[in-house]
Parts: sequence; structure tokens; C-alpha cells
Amino acid sequence: ALTSSGVFILQMGWGDLGAFGEPSKETPNLDQMAAEGMLFLDFYTANPLCSPSRAALLTGRLPVRNGFYTTNGHARNAYTPQDIVGGIPDSELLLPELLKKAGYVNKIIGKWHLGHRPQFHPLRHGFDEWLGSPNCHFGPYDNRERPNIPVYRDWEMIGRYYEDFKIDLKTGEANLTQLYLQEALDFISKQQASQQPFFLYWAIDATHAPVYASKQFLGTSQRGLYGDAVREIDASVGKILKHLQQLGISENTFVFFTSDNGAALISAPRQGGSNGPFLCGKQTTFEGGMREPAIAWWPGHIPAGAVS
Repeated sequence: ALTSSGVFILQMGWGDLGAFGEPSKETPNLDQMAAEGMLFLDFYTANPLCSPSRAALLTGRLPVRNGFYTTNGHARNAYTPQDIVGGIPDSELLLPELLKKAGYVNKIIGKWHLGHRPQFHPLRHGFDEWLGSPNCHFGPYDNRERPNIPVYRDWEMIGRYYEDFKIDLKTGEANLTQLYLQEALDFISKQQASQQPFFLYWAIDATHAPVYASKQFLGTSQRGLYGDAVREIDASVGKILKHLQQLGISENTFVFFTSDNGAALISAPRQGGSNGPFLCGKQTTFEGGMREPAIAWWPGHIPAGAVS
């Protein structure tokens, strides 16, 4: 049975990877993934903002058709869950729902952003497991009129950002990427041990302002805090791919890497990435907002060094 691991990174620009020409070349694992797989030079997201593009990725339908476009009251891109009035409609069929019918176990790790109310919970839309949050790590808030954003394990809220899941806004230190990485490795091991086909949607948010990285990566990049976060993401992807190889399931696993939108220039330079030669970035429909880095990796099936 085919096992499918979707690696989906939050808000990185076309020009953030060495394989796409970033001069510091601080993404050796993603660059190797591209060398061993297929690099997509003209890959587009369906919208230059997180919620609609994620809805498009998981439904295969344009935001204007799946009801999840940028400015409508049902699914607008709001900063905090309490501001969001809607979520992904029940009428939409998501990728994990289709895979579940084919016998897959499906897990989301990280950011959902398709509605925070119970009827929009990812476990109601085809996922079997979840560790993560309905939204990004915005905050901290006063926790009275505006509570801090919750973090879930499956149906249970296990804490909140800035309280139980620490993020130091002064230094940029947070161990969330390491937490999400270990969760991914454990999930893959568990499914391989039970010979269970799986779909992993790894939607971490370290490169979304306020940018964060673990202590061992802080100060290691030529590109500042944003570069530290990119380096940690790159190392994490490398560990996931190596784990698949060590378990002997890499030739049965299709891995796809991309972003939900271009790098945000509004938080540049310290907390914003590079869209390479392309105009503008996130929140715009210019190339910089919608043209994304993308790599497909499937040893024995996708020829190494391919470019599309």
C-alpha cells in the first residue's frame, strides 16, 4: 500500500531555498530533496493568504468555489480564532476524507486555519489525529476579552500559546518546531510498525511572524531570526526523509513540499523571507504572493534531478 506524507510549510518565499538561488545556501536538506526528486519552478498557490490557500490545497478546488475566499464573512482571514465566524463547509470533500475511504490513517500537525468552532474541527473532516492549533501563534493576549490561542491534541485542548507553549518574543526562542518534528517521526514509526498507509499533513508555522526557532538554531543563520527558522525547518524535513529511509518505506512514500503563500514583506527584513526576483509578496496577487517553492520526492518513482 502507498503511504503518503504531505510536508506543507507555512509562508516561505520562492527565493528562500538554495535550490531556487538563495545565495547563503542554508537549506542543504531541501536542496538535496530537490536533487533527489523534482523541482517545480512555476508552482502556484490558489490564494496569497493562508486560509483560502489551505482550503484549496485540501479540497482541490479554487477558493471562489469552495466558499473560503479572502474577504467573505464566512471564512475571512482573521488574526485570532475568536474573530473568525466560519470555517470549511461540510459540503466540501477534503483529501483526508478520500484517503480515509482507501484505508489511510490521517494526521495533521500544526496549523489548521479552516475554522476553530467544533463543527470545523479537523477530526470532523477526515483527519484521525491532530497536534496543533486552529490558527497561528499570534499574541500574547490579555486572556480575558481575548484568550490566547489554544493548542489541541485530537479533541482535547492541552494548553495555549505563550502560557503552556512558550514563545519568547524578545529572543525568538520556542521549541514548537522540535515538538512538531518529534510528533511526525513518532506517527510515521507507529504507522510503519502496523503496516498502515498514512497521510501526514505537517503544517508548521515557524516562519510566520512572530518568527521563532529552537535554542540550538538561534543565531546560526546569515539571514537573522527568519533564517534561523528556515534552517530548523530544513533540518526537520531532512530528519523526516531520513526516517522514512531508515524504516525502509521511502520508496512507498510520496512527499511534497510547498508553501501556502509567498513570504510576507510586511514583516521584513528581520521576520520576512525572500520571493527571489518576483514582485511583492503575501497578501498580493503578484508573483511574489502566489508563486511558491515546490519539491516532489518519491525514490524509485520520481527521477532524481527532474525539473518541471
